[in-house]
Amino acid sequence: MAQWHGISRRKPSGGRLKRPSSYRGKRRTEISSEKQYTRIGDTSRKVYRKRSGSQSVRVLFDTVINVADKKTGKVIQAILQSVSENAADHNFVRQNIMTKGAVVETDKGPVRITSRPGSHGVINGVLLK
Repeated sequence: MAQWHGISRRKPSGGRLKRPSSYRGKRRTEISSEKQYTRIGDTSRKVYRKRSGSQSVRVLFDTVINVADKKTGKVIQAILQSVSENAADHNFVRQNIMTKGAVVETDKGPVRITSRPGSHGVINGVLLK
C-alpha cells in the first residue's frame, strides 16, 4: 500500500489545523510507491515510472549476485542460498529479504551486499573472507 508524505492536518496536541485542509488536498507527488523488498527466488524485476517519464528498476526476486573479490580484483557471479544477517531488521533474515549491508550465503562464501537492490535494480556484493 502506498504511503502519503504530505502536510499533517493535525496539531501536535491532536487538535485540527484549519489551514492545510481548507485550501489544498492530497497531491500525487506526495504519495510514495509501495514497499517491495528483494527476496531470493526466480528472477523478477519491476519497472517504475518516475517524474518526467524517467524510470527506475527494482529487483523483486533473484538467484544470482555479482561478487567482487578484493584479493584477486575480479568480479564473479555467485548463486544466492540464504540471508544470514541483516542489520536493517532481524525479521528480514527469516524472510530472506535482502537490503544494502545484508550478509548472504552464496556458493562462493559469505557476501555483504553493497548495492541497493530496490533502487539500483542489480545485486552487487563484496566477498567476506
